[in-house]
Amino acid sequence: MRLIGAGVMVAASLLSRGAWADDLQSLDLDALDKAEVDGFLGRWRIRNEAGDRSCDVVLEREMTIGGMQIDVDPACAKAFPVMDEIAAWRLKEGWAIDLVDAVRQMRLRFYTPDVTYIAAQEIDGIFTIEQLPKK
Repeated sequence: MRLIGAGVMVAASLLSRGAWADDLQSLDLDALDKAEVDGFLGRWRIRNEAGDRSCDVVLEREMTIGGMQIDVDPACAKAFPVMDEIAAWRLKEGWAIDLVDAVRQMRLRFYTPDVTYIAAQEIDGIFTIEQLPKK
């Protein structure tokens, strides 16, 4: 009986992990307040928890394969190797930010449990993403 219970727990765990990438619906930017969207787009900084490693990205509105265009600073791959695979971004429910690779797989998710974005999973030491002031 214990083996069956353990098997059910493992299966439930695997199912929840598999669904994690698609558990939030994408937001339609056209249905949101234009000023809010315009304020959201632009330069962001990804960094580790200590703040001694960081890199900049630009979240753009134009569509591309897998989501919207993202301009990833070439130095990002050195700071965080996973960033070399990022090809697009998506805005999800709750204003969560997903970064996706060239085959449309979500690689990173940032969400806001309060007013600060944090990484849902710490990959390559990535801890947060924060918006930089508009120029």
